[in-house]
Amino acid sequence: MRHLNYNHLLYFWTVVREGGIAPAAAALHVTPQTVSGQIKLLEDQLQGALFEKQGRRLAPTELGRLAFDYAQEIFPRGLELAALLRGARGRGRRPVLIGISDAVPKLLTWRMLSPLLGEQEHFRIVCHEGPLEALLADLAAHRLDLVLSTSGVPAESGIKAFSHLLGESELGFFATGALARKLRRGFPRSLDGAPVLLPTDRSAARRILDGWFEAQGMQPDVVGEFDDSALIKTFAQQGLGAFAAPIAIERELVTQFELAPIGRVAELVARYYVISTERRIKHPAVAMITERARAALFGR
Repeated sequence: MRHLNYNHLLYFWTVVREGGIAPAAAALHVTPQTVSGQIKLLEDQLQGALFEKQGRRLAPTELGRLAFDYAQEIFPRGLELAALLRGARGRGRRPVLIGISDAVPKLLTWRMLSPLLGEQEHFRIVCHEGPLEALLADLAAHRLDLVLSTSGVPAESGIKAFSHLLGESELGFFATGALARKLRRGFPRSLDGAPVLLPTDRSAARRILDGWFEAQGMQPDVVGEFDDSALIKTFAQQGLGAFAAPIAIERELVTQFELAPIGRVAELVARYYVISTERRIKHPAVAMITERARAALFGR
């Protein structure tokens, strides 16, 4: 094999990015049979299978992951060139596809990703939010470069990915000024019977909080449960209850959301991870997020 057929490779790359043959066919404006035929020709040329069945979905084989890694270097640059010729902005910026677990606080997400957007950097971030399980499936299919999460890869997931600890932060409780002043007296016992806003039981933070309340023998009045951390802050701003958040974003909660701290709980600790398919981090964006978060955000 002297020359690779880049048209075949483009069809393969699109199938991985779009998540299947049918959506790839729609994106390429061809029939699914055409896509399947082009991939079969590429497999014949590479002398190996590019996909394997995992339940109801197609997942890249080891050869497929290798081919996709190279395709990721080839075709995004072509898309950038096309955008440049159309007069679009973002010249020379490398796209970074990021999955964000809905349990990660939005303010913390911004703090972790902001280094990628510095004037001297050449990244363009594309963020997708959702449940960790769905994001890990996209990561395994190479539709994401990394995932930010409040927990590592579950052992039962069966997905080959690696969890890199970014850091940890004590949790504190926050509320509007009037409610915070009331609950500071006798904290943390003051939370017994007090109105609180909690994450749903899908998040690691909820399990930590439930265990702590039980250990303290307290039963707060749970006013609401939320998947989205931003919704918790919005409801808290209306004075509907207190909520727990990492101390790492205390300044933003006070200045931007006009919330007040009630108190810290040293034994409540939230951990944050970046998950990638690399055991040893090589991707420049993952390396930058990891280094900056460990040094600046969680370093103290």
